[in-house]
Amino acid sequence: MTITLLFIIFIACPLASKGGKWTYNGPDGEHDWSSKYPFCGGAFQSPIDFQTQLLRYDPNLPPIQVQNYNLSTNEQLTLGNTGHSVLLSLPSHMYISSLPHRYSAAQLHFHWGSSSLLTGSEHTVNGNRFAGEMHVVHFNSDKYPNISMAVDKHDGLAVLGVFIEIGEFNPAFDKFFKYINGIKYRDQKIQVPAFNVRALLPARLDEYYRYDGSLTTPPCYPSVLWTVFRKPVTISRKQFLALATALYASHAQDSATVPLHGNYRKPQLTDNRVVLVSFKDGLHSIFSVASPFQRKQVIQKLLVGDLADLADEGLYQLLPKLSPQPGVEKKWKKNKKQGQWSQATQKQQWSNNKVPSNTGYSSSIGKKTPTPWYMGALGTDKEMCFVSLEENVVHQLERYHAKGLMVEALREVVFPELNLRSYLHCRSDLDLQTIKQLIKGRSRDEAVELEQSLTKAMLRQIRRQIKQHRNPNMETTMGHSQATFPKDYNSALTYHRPQRVEWED
Repeated sequence: MTITLLFIIFIACPLASKGGKWTYNGPDGEHDWSSKYPFCGGAFQSPIDFQTQLLRYDPNLPPIQVQNYNLSTNEQLTLGNTGHSVLLSLPSHMYISSLPHRYSAAQLHFHWGSSSLLTGSEHTVNGNRFAGEMHVVHFNSDKYPNISMAVDKHDGLAVLGVFIEIGEFNPAFDKFFKYINGIKYRDQKIQVPAFNVRALLPARLDEYYRYDGSLTTPPCYPSVLWTVFRKPVTISRKQFLALATALYASHAQDSATVPLHGNYRKPQLTDNRVVLVSFKDGLHSIFSVASPFQRKQVIQKLLVGDLADLADEGLYQLLPKLSPQPGVEKKWKKNKKQGQWSQATQKQQWSNNKVPSNTGYSSSIGKKTPTPWYMGALGTDKEMCFVSLEENVVHQLERYHAKGLMVEALREVVFPELNLRSYLHCRSDLDLQTIKQLIKGRSRDEAVELEQSLTKAMLRQIRRQIKQHRNPNMETTMGHSQATFPKDYNSALTYHRPQRVEWED
């Protein structure tokens, strides 16, 4: 059974799937996570490397505003050793107020290196890793009653990431670091007095990286809106070593003790995501993000418009880039079982489906028309549950004795909708795989027309770049960095998507 056919039948009926033991190293290390937690091998995974070419300046990003972070010392917080990290529980009356929804605090935890390797942050900046990283985890309390209900929803979590470097002693961290010997072993917990959690964050909350990503530990659901602050906080070397040497990932009764350190996941594929930044200083040749309105125009044109007009209107700038990668198949294959819809039929299909008014599209509804897959992404309030999706996929694969295809199939199902959602929020470039899904109901001739139009548009873009190379004062294309061009660019224009790789310890 092919992946294409599996894609058609996946969204059917549920069967629960279960995970298992996981570690950062050894036989149960991150190279094996996806065998027990398929989303760990799927799309939109975290952490990532904040490479300069991924960054897009968004002047509309507001400073992060946190409320009720200055806790009373009369409150008690639970400090625990999970076997994977140090975790401090947080009360839900702490929350972020500068996001579209209210995100209430649940817990904070840490990732760090070891006494011999003082680098252990999960996110990196142009390949550079910090000593550690703190994650303050919040859940969408406007829509979900607790973090357990929110963790597998596409809009369920918002995490504040804080880089940690070794420097001056930090009294705020010592508020609970001094109790760390009480949780030396896995599953040990103690109560500690509350304190001002705001003091753990950088002084400036207006400079940060923003992108759509996932939990960095199993089950790796892609349910996190990440905000990683640009400026690190410091702790002393003594404080760092206390964290890196005093704890064990094993239980107190275990015969062999396992040190708890090096608990960070390696960088993941970017999956056509871009990283919005709230700052411009110190960055050269950084481009402003394209507007959501322009992106909605692109989607509307793909669904119902004249595909050739995408290039004529300049909207091709927001479509996948043509890349000089010879040997990649150019033609878009069409499943023989798919019907050949005319443009007029597709327009009728579009008008018969209800689209939320805040997308700027039609709002009529046809009772007999099935809801297209992309409506979940266009309707921003529609829930996307990763647990249910995983159960559906497992059920279908087990029916056909093809459970080994789980990771690939799950990615095939989830990626287009994640990419479309993130694209409409300006946090991804539109992927060719997503475009294929959007126009699969249209005729082959129209798909070929789009490809030809993009090729012509790319040729024009290359010519402009040649002129700009000769005249550096010319303006660059908004929203994208300049693409490199080959000497023989007429023969090298093909669609290319980077191949997935397996990260290993």
